[in-house]
Amino acid sequence: MVTIKDVANMAGVSVATVSRVINETGYVHADTRKKVESAVQQLNFKPNEVARSLYKRKSRLIGLLLPDITNPYFPQLARGVEDRMQENDFRLIFGNSDENKQKEMDYIQTFIQNNVVGVISSTNYPDTDTYLKLKIPVVFLDRTLGDSPSVYSDGREGGRLAAQEMLARGSKRITIMQGPAHIRPAQDRFQGAIEVLEESGLPYHIIRTSSFSFHDAESSAKELFHKYAGTDGIIASNDIAATAVLHEALRLGLKVPDEVQIIGFDDIPLSRLLSPSLSTIRQPSYEMGREAANLLIQLIEQTNVANKNIQFPVQFVERDTTRKVD
Repeated sequence: MVTIKDVANMAGVSVATVSRVINETGYVHADTRKKVESAVQQLNFKPNEVARSLYKRKSRLIGLLLPDITNPYFPQLARGVEDRMQENDFRLIFGNSDENKQKEMDYIQTFIQNNVVGVISSTNYPDTDTYLKLKIPVVFLDRTLGDSPSVYSDGREGGRLAAQEMLARGSKRITIMQGPAHIRPAQDRFQGAIEVLEESGLPYHIIRTSSFSFHDAESSAKELFHKYAGTDGIIASNDIAATAVLHEALRLGLKVPDEVQIIGFDDIPLSRLLSPSLSTIRQPSYEMGREAANLLIQLIEQTNVANKNIQFPVQFVERDTTRKVD
């Protein structure tokens, strides 16, 4: 690994001179500056961002916290954040909380210790005191907390769309997977689906889940078909849950979509690769990540932000786990 000493040796100057050039502090003769900059370029030297930020009292580091990196939805969010941040010369420190509150708090402390200037969080616990006490800008991504800066999709409309499409395709005995009760977007989509089904007057069942993880999705799918064997339409809490439901339905010998229809939520890349491919409600995850990064940059730079709560529209994506309609 190239060090600051290597740069100093190539340029024929002291380490202190190289430090002044890199950190833009103190006087350095123009010719000397050119030598140092040339050596930095030739050696492809990358200054230690943490050390540099501590020295200058100014950082280009951002903390990004996700709840479950094994869920393909969240890397899509992260990629949107990263691309936008990199365009603006910011770098990310990443944390994966595994939906564990203590692990999440530990990562927040790590962010603070590394002198980040802002945090983007897809937390499962947005109302914790830790976020309220942070003295740096925070943007919630795919999560909301009152009037706090946040970027999210229209979950309630997504739930309504899922229920409307399920009814339009003839399902009569529908089961809704509620999703974790402490995550507002999950409850928004659940409430949206309930509204439509209540309006229709059709009976429905509910399967409550406490997590979006693969393991819990599998057990919830088994529970669903055990309790409600006659269900002919399932509105899943996300695409992971929908994938588990599809797997269980096929294992039981049910014909999808002829005997049971399934609609997911998110539109992760896996959805279109399944057989049959998964009908779902699409969230524009990459675009949401970019917008969260853009919002945080504005807050860091203290520009006048007109809208701190940004809601993205959702849409139904028809594939092969739902029947066709005229």
